[in-house]
Amino acid sequence: MELSRCSINSVTVRALGLPALLREAGRLGVAGIAPWRDLIAPYGAATAGRMIADAGLAVSGLCRGGMFTAPTAAGRRAAVADNLRAIDEARALGADVLVLVCGPVTGRDLAGSRTMIREGIEAVLGHARAAGVRLGVEPLHPMMAADRSAVTSLREANALRQAIGDPQLGVIVDAYHVWWEHDLEAQIAAAAGHLLGFHVSDWVTPIEGQLSSRGMPGDGCIDLRRMRGWVERAGFRGLAEVEILSDRWWAEEPRAVLDLAAERFLDVV
Repeated sequence: MELSRCSINSVTVRALGLPALLREAGRLGVAGIAPWRDLIAPYGAATAGRMIADAGLAVSGLCRGGMFTAPTAAGRRAAVADNLRAIDEARALGADVLVLVCGPVTGRDLAGSRTMIREGIEAVLGHARAAGVRLGVEPLHPMMAADRSAVTSLREANALRQAIGDPQLGVIVDAYHVWWEHDLEAQIAAAAGHLLGFHVSDWVTPIEGQLSSRGMPGDGCIDLRRMRGWVERAGFRGLAEVEILSDRWWAEEPRAVLDLAAERFLDVV
């Protein structure tokens, strides 16, 4: 896979503002970036979108929407309202996909939390359709069920997508979160036509921060090249995002991190 198929998720080098990230992406020769909403907030989505387009880069996705679960009806309505704003931001930015981190278990009720997630997605699908923005459910590793997402496997994400049955809804394959699934190849195949993103990093131990222990591709135990083959056989033709949330790599000089990430992308992805 060449760098023409690579996108840099902004959280990988979160110390960089948008102009610096665009300069570095241009220097590397990658095809796109995946900004988080806080990165574009100082400029507004429309201006940020023009900046990205002027740099000759695509937007592989906007991070993030979701977080639909809440203990009160008011909290759930607020989450829906925030997702409507995120969809508008994605449209103004020029992003085809809004990534959904769906929300944690609430009140010790796993099944009820998953119902909240389904209802929240259904509440915003019409707005997403009108905006021309697809929604990508990103399942997270089970260790994050209590504070980030009650959707913890690609099997669950596929089941949710199928139950809702709307072509505006798809799934994201993030290698860090799903590499352990025993039927991953089959679940990726089952998502054919609905794969909206492929995110790469690596699983390294020990886990020193639940959110921030991702490894540089090639440093851990994930067979990224094999997984890439599975998503491509399932029809994914988009940009693969390097998304490394890591205390270790955040402490390094951003340009050096990006240089190594690009090298590893070519070597192991």
